[in-house]
Amino acid sequence: MPTTQSNGITLSYTDSGGDGRAVVLIHGWPLSGASWSEQVPALTAAGYRVITYDRRGFGASDKPDSGYDYDTFSEDLAGLLDHLDVSDATIVGFSMGGGEVARYLGTRGSERIRSAVFAGAVPPYLLKTDDNPEGGLADEDVEGMKSGADEDRAGFLDGFTRNFFSADGELKVTEDQRPQALDLAQPAKQEALVACIDAFGRTDFRDDLT
Repeated sequence: MPTTQSNGITLSYTDSGGDGRAVVLIHGWPLSGASWSEQVPALTAAGYRVITYDRRGFGASDKPDSGYDYDTFSEDLAGLLDHLDVSDATIVGFSMGGGEVARYLGTRGSERIRSAVFAGAVPPYLLKTDDNPEGGLADEDVEGMKSGADEDRAGFLDGFTRNFFSADGELKVTEDQRPQALDLAQPAKQEALVACIDAFGRTDFRDDLT
């Protein structure tokens, strides 16, 4: 994978190239850019220039001891877009990746961006609070996830992927596909894995989207 220096770290990315309009795919937790392996060929065949990257702390990108917050993540993204001279792009954020999309738009605006897609994403605000009673996670849920990931990473991720890919108690992917997600999570730095639960569980993106 090619790499670039962005916001003081090395990011690993893929770029299909070509003259088509750019589509930037931002992965969810606790995966890597390789999680888009089935979407990249389809989008490339449709004529798009498709870009993926590994978030700091995940995949093949640098794994520093700090910077696992959305202000930093959005600056990492900005550096990558600058390096690749991306403009008029569609940025797609899946799950946690939607946070980068929201915070980038909130801080950098839409000069390089034509459209944004939030795919099962955490914005506008995942935490259940008095002014956000529809939030999907209570504070104790966030703490429970952090404790689970910290104390028994393998067991927690096994249960997380099973629940994430299920609906009404039924697994919606094959038992071959679920281990692929677990494999993509393996390179993640432990500190990044836990800190990102705080990031996606407690970051309020409502101002970024107004």
